[in-house]
Amino acid sequence: MKIIVPMAGRGSRLRPHTLTVPKPLIPVAGKPIVHRLVEDIAGVLNQKIDEVAFIIHESFGKKVEEDLIAIAQKLGAKGTIYYQNEALGTGHAIMCAKDSLSGPAVIAYADTLIRADFDLDTTADSVIWVKQVDQPEAFGVVNLNANGEIIELVEKPKEFVSDLAVIGIYYFKDIAVLKNELQSVLDNNIIHGGEYQINDGIKQMMAKGMKFVPGKVDEWMDCGNKNVTVETNTRMLGFLHNDGENLVASDVRLDNATIIPPCSIAEDVVLINATVGPNVSLGKGCHVINSTIKNSLIQTHAHIKNANLDNAMIGNHVNFDGNFTSISIGDYSVLE
Repeated sequence: MKIIVPMAGRGSRLRPHTLTVPKPLIPVAGKPIVHRLVEDIAGVLNQKIDEVAFIIHESFGKKVEEDLIAIAQKLGAKGTIYYQNEALGTGHAIMCAKDSLSGPAVIAYADTLIRADFDLDTTADSVIWVKQVDQPEAFGVVNLNANGEIIELVEKPKEFVSDLAVIGIYYFKDIAVLKNELQSVLDNNIIHGGEYQINDGIKQMMAKGMKFVPGKVDEWMDCGNKNVTVETNTRMLGFLHNDGENLVASDVRLDNATIIPPCSIAEDVVLINATVGPNVSLGKGCHVINSTIKNSLIQTHAHIKNANLDNAMIGNHVNFDGNFTSISIGDYSVLE
């Protein structure tokens, strides 16, 4: 089994945080988004993962590539890097990894997290993972026949089709079939919204009578912008806490400080005259002094004092001294 992860751009909606760190490597509940995504998919599949292929922009740099390869290796899989240097769509991104497109595989876009527990239908040609939503008109949805098979993909339907939204994770029994259809999309210059889309390859597979079925996830969490990323951090901390995971490093220094769970507290963190939590992630090497922090995501080596933070997202190597709330600060910022 392979996992194909299109990552492409850094993520403009999450700036300033993505100016120095690509969005899929932003940590949520103490672990990069893409790391959690790949691990969660591997857990749902319950199969040996042979390869994880990441499609990135070449500007991400060698350090990011090394981190991605390490994610694959932690699963006992080979890590492969491909480049998509032009934003030409999901179909084009997948085809940038064409040398890895053979055999059973999952495609997963790296700005979403899931919680799921279902048996993968390996008899189907494809499984499209979906989530029941309250406002299906805002999403791409699947249309099912009487046998529960997917017969149509409908983008943002004005009239009700179904309430099962496509979340951007797909299983293919043989991804080489999709590869052939996407090659046809490219060769015939089939473009929607100025881009080559995976849906056009899927629709061609459906037209040839291939069997598509839905795989329903219990939770679908977005990491598109600051507010939803902080919310996703909160939800993920709750899930991991309920699972019994120890999220606080053993070497955290507490001096007249309190941690209110659930919180993810990394190594070398110092808390002095501070209350942290609930729903806070603190990255490695953070110092929090004379402060109260809740419902916030703070990355590594941030020094925060005299602060009262709620719904905050703070980057790496930030020095913050003040009484602001609901803030979004990128890497290497100084507020005094």
